[in-house]
Amino acid sequence: MSNTIEFKTELNATPVEQLTYEQAREELLQVVARMESGASTLEESIALWERGESLAQRCEAWLDGAQATLDAARQNQTS
Repeated sequence: MSNTIEFKTELNATPVEQLTYEQAREELLQVVARMESGASTLEESIALWERGESLAQRCEAWLDGAQATLDAARQNQTS
């Protein structure tokens, strides 16, 4: 893994609802790193925060779906 972090130049490049779990997670990591660097304007920081919140919700939705699938599979095994 490289220590260099590459940020996307455009916020909201892809609608969050179209991202896979891996894409949303990677972009969320980039958003966090960018915010932690402190190199953003207030407006950009707010936009990054909002995008990060959406990305986190997308990741959580994917994980909740995976958990539901596992729970259903376990339920079917015991039935």
